[in-house]
Amino acid sequence: MAPSIRLSPAARSLFDEPLAIAVQGLSPRQQVTLRTSLRDETGELFQACARYQAGDDGELDLARCPALPGGSFSGLEPTGLLWALQPQKPFRRLVKRDVQSPFVLQLEVFEGHGDPPGRLLAQRAFLRDGVRRVPVREGRIRATLFLPPGNGPFPGIIDLYGTGGGLPEYRACLLANYGFAVLALAFYGYEDLPKEMKEFYLEYFEEAINYMLQHTQVKGPGIGLLGISKGGDLCVSMASFLKGITATALINGSVANVGAVLRYKDITIPPLGVNAKRIKVNKSGIADIVDVLNNPLEGPDRQSFIPLENAECRFLFIVGQDDRNWKSEFFAVEGSKRLQAHGKEKPEIVCYPGAGHYIEPPFFPMCAASMHLLVGKPVVWGGEPKAHCEAQIDAWRRIQAFFHKHLVGQPSGTPSKL
Repeated sequence: MAPSIRLSPAARSLFDEPLAIAVQGLSPRQQVTLRTSLRDETGELFQACARYQAGDDGELDLARCPALPGGSFSGLEPTGLLWALQPQKPFRRLVKRDVQSPFVLQLEVFEGHGDPPGRLLAQRAFLRDGVRRVPVREGRIRATLFLPPGNGPFPGIIDLYGTGGGLPEYRACLLANYGFAVLALAFYGYEDLPKEMKEFYLEYFEEAINYMLQHTQVKGPGIGLLGISKGGDLCVSMASFLKGITATALINGSVANVGAVLRYKDITIPPLGVNAKRIKVNKSGIADIVDVLNNPLEGPDRQSFIPLENAECRFLFIVGQDDRNWKSEFFAVEGSKRLQAHGKEKPEIVCYPGAGHYIEPPFFPMCAASMHLLVGKPVVWGGEPKAHCEAQIDAWRRIQAFFHKHLVGQPSGTPSKL
């Protein structure tokens, strides 16, 4: 019997779903190496490998068989071949540009380090059948709306990424698979939007909020906001100054305005000050920028603190405690203090030890370091791969539960706790 690979739920699965992997037809207690390979849309190769020993029956089930030392990971890690994927060139981060096509994951089984006796291509898709992708070019808005199957209306969410700019769609479309109408919103570095991150006008984001609130398939009376990194402090600003926001979830966000001037009508919020002398660069040329920002509680930098006490929404702070981009836990705690000092409800803060800056949907491999557009060199993002992967799985559940509770009025099940 030739060795064969068995996948569950199927050879085609959603990217944020666990993928169960087993190998049949091996010799009893045979030692093998499994390798996964994935190329992104630019051709960059990401790989992971692990060493195993089959059971007495010649079957290797990754849910029951621990990985032996010597590979990308060891121990019982059923999804290790997904979260341990690493770029073969340094400073590359796995992102998905065209969500309408799947990532193709190649799985190989090697006898020792010889020729593979079995090989399988698995597809990791981003859109569930029936989810609609709608490009949005109304007024100044540059965005993509993802609508679940059916007529709705659906709870609405605006999704913002960070300083990378452009229009990332992969988190928005994965979230839409769970019954949300999600608008992935570009705010610079895309089409006719500003090329650089110098100043932002909240009127642009207000236009996007109104678009969602007026959409026939978006359930009112308010919508949710989801932002990571720079997108996080933009979400805080939106919630603080604009109407129609019911729930705001921040992933390693700031409660001070960072990186660009923010304007709304006659209000101007300056960016938090920085001191480039506090950048530490290691021998490999990778920068640690965690101490670069000034303290928004001191001196003139207090003007950059966003008045989130004006917000009429509920907040969720997702915090990676090993975030090396900036001090996310400090920002979350100070935001909580400010809200409570003004009589607002205490926000939910979920902290993950060992998680870095880019807390993505489940099974995106941890990005340890990559180029930072504003710094102009590679920076370290922090995190330990296994802990970071577990944080992504848990945070994804919590984000969905948070939006279900505050936009729909019902829980979607109890999120797990680490």
